[in-house]
Amino acid sequence: MWPHPAWHGLERRLSRYPQLYSRVGFVHQFRTLGADEIRAGVTGHAEQLGVALGSEVFADSLAVAAIIRASNGNFRLLQRLLQQIERVLELNELIIVTPEVVATARESLVIGAS
Repeated sequence: MWPHPAWHGLERRLSRYPQLYSRVGFVHQFRTLGADEIRAGVTGHAEQLGVALGSEVFADSLAVAAIIRASNGNFRLLQRLLQQIERVLELNELIIVTPEVVATARESLVIGAS
């Protein structure tokens, strides 16, 4: 049922809760996003990621590169980072995403050990 060895402990713990365990049918491991996919998502489809950032705020290519590095291909982390970037821009009354804005947003995220 669980394709990855790291999931074996989780399977054993979930089996203690039959009502929850019966609702888990399979685990799907998503591949990480590539740099081009992140760039396209950030500059053209930010609204689909839950943020109201237009492509014009990503004029700085270094900022986009910083977003790519910070998200490391993780879709959920990318979404959370963009939400924080939106917040940093609003709080500081800025209109362009810079590498400094990305760094500030990244620092304010609560991320598990990497």
